[in-house]
Amino acid sequence: MAKRRNWNKKGRFAKTDILKNVVRIAIVIFLIAACVYLGQRLEGGQQPTVDHGICIGNNSQSYGDLMVVKTNPSLKSIEKKYTGMDVSFNPQYHISNWVSWELTSDETDGEVARTNKFSADSDVEGCAETWDYSYSGYDRGHMAPAGDMKWSRKAMEETFYMTNICPQSKVLNTGSWKRLEEKCRQWAQADSAVYIVCGPVIAGRPIEYIGDSRVYVPKKFFKVIISPYARPARGIGFIMPNGKSKGGMQACAVTIDSVEALTGHDFFSSLPDGIERDVESQCDFHYWSTLRPKRKYKE
Repeated sequence: MAKRRNWNKKGRFAKTDILKNVVRIAIVIFLIAACVYLGQRLEGGQQPTVDHGICIGNNSQSYGDLMVVKTNPSLKSIEKKYTGMDVSFNPQYHISNWVSWELTSDETDGEVARTNKFSADSDVEGCAETWDYSYSGYDRGHMAPAGDMKWSRKAMEETFYMTNICPQSKVLNTGSWKRLEEKCRQWAQADSAVYIVCGPVIAGRPIEYIGDSRVYVPKKFFKVIISPYARPARGIGFIMPNGKSKGGMQACAVTIDSVEALTGHDFFSSLPDGIERDVESQCDFHYWSTLRPKRKYKE
């Protein structure tokens, strides 16, 4: 005897079973897609994401060249591109106006050993000599740190050119400045890439001049950092005295706008105007200080 169909009061065939099957199929499709996505992430596959309407997965040039800086027009400048950094060198004061570089998560895991071989760059007019710093009481302070260039032997060696060096007090060089360099590596690991620009604040009379070249000893240093591919993009700046930083990094945190006002430089101008205004007006040190590197999976 044939089974009786389940009719409702209006004489229509019940749709309950059909709807249940559709829901089950949708759930299965969703779970399969989720497993494929997670599998690609765990295997190191790059998933392009969209931030501010721009695909950033494999395109680090989405925002243009973020290492470009518009130098204060009142300062003399010789610009040179090295393997891992760009430098604006001031031949009048024998130090850089600024140094810029990109630091990616992968580049923080390099295995190239530190060289410690300082030397003048003979191709750059006005470059200081290593002995200008001898017995001066100041460290040969790196702007782009050697620790950020462990991914390339040549990039590492070029950080020891005197074009990348400024006279820093030992308490700054081994204190807040060094801790900020270490933080930048953590931020690169957390956000996949950061862009950094730093240098001396060249304004007015220096603390003093040192060496036969009369190298300008700045009273302050700056550093600006952006994480352009975070969601949302972030930025922060720092102004540190060439000495002990009372209150450490947090007390020295400022907006990038403040650094631009002090130095006369224009940073990250290739960003879309809306994003540039946003990141350069931020100063959320607490948020940056709590960022942690993402866990890396090994095959």
